[in-house]
Amino acid sequence: MSGMDIKEVMNYLPHRYPFLLVDRVLEISLGERIVAMKNVTINEPFFVGHFPHSPVMPGVLIIEAMAQAAAILSFKTRGAVPDENSILYFASIDNARFKRPVLPGDTLVFDMKLVREMRGVWKYSGVARVGDEIAAQADLMCAIKQIA
Repeated sequence: MSGMDIKEVMNYLPHRYPFLLVDRVLEISLGERIVAMKNVTINEPFFVGHFPHSPVMPGVLIIEAMAQAAAILSFKTRGAVPDENSILYFASIDNARFKRPVLPGDTLVFDMKLVREMRGVWKYSGVARVGDEIAAQADLMCAIKQIA
């Protein structure tokens, strides 16, 4: 399946600035895999304090961006869009590793693979890269919950 531009991404994620961390989907195979990206710019609000003398994207936000990419795949695979009554929450983050800092000017590419889905709980294994270098990797579990 072809990619998605930012307008379509925003249909599948409830996040908005400054917490929308996926700019584009490059490729998606429903029920299997998603490749998405984020252009990291010096204008990101977290760079003001992390760190003013040497800006680095926080690792927790890299993991969050990976989860947002996974959420798009979850909702697209279900054939549904999130609404004010449903949200995808973290259930676990395992085996997180950070291999290189992510700096202003980098393009992060997230490659998230669906490991399994059972009763609304989705398990993913993924990697975030800058070019050919691994920036982070983790196994994520997320659950779709009704909040109304």
